[in-house]
Amino acid sequence: MTKKINLPITDNDIKNLKAGDNVLLTGSIITGRDAAHKRLFELIQNNKPLPVDITGELIYYVGPAPAKPGYAVGPAGPTSSYRMDKYAPSLLDLGLKGMIGKGARNRDVIDAIVRNRGVYLVAIGGAAALIAKSIKKEELLCYEDLGTEAIRRYTVEDFPCIVAIDSNGNNVYETEPLKYKKN
Repeated sequence: MTKKINLPITDNDIKNLKAGDNVLLTGSIITGRDAAHKRLFELIQNNKPLPVDITGELIYYVGPAPAKPGYAVGPAGPTSSYRMDKYAPSLLDLGLKGMIGKGARNRDVIDAIVRNRGVYLVAIGGAAALIAKSIKKEELLCYEDLGTEAIRRYTVEDFPCIVAIDSNGNNVYETEPLKYKKN
């Protein structure tokens, strides 16, 4: 069964998500990758305000290709999330509700997800053109000099994801391989 969530995501939405659930997101999400995360982290470390309010947001780890006519963005597949692992706990502690990317997360990120009652969603790698169809609008928020890695706001409709780590720390990267392990 696929769960449809209208954004912004609520604490109740997150509480009801379980690892392995299919999700379609509609509303707005922010974007950011390595370079933007590094800048945000440095601001946090120096007790300076962030250029964007992350409270209650989901952030999509993406650097899209140029848009084709009729599309808000070009192919927009997820970036490997481990590259943001150093920064994610600090952002979650400041009110970020969740992340969308691909691949497993380290223990510090999982602990921060549980501590902050957040969620980690994965988008399907290799489906960048399909994902782009669910992005209806983009708006530059900050760090324009980073090009495709700038922080943007996407308006999405039925953006497809899977819950990889839920607010209780249940993790498909740990549970799913066990189903196929030979005794």
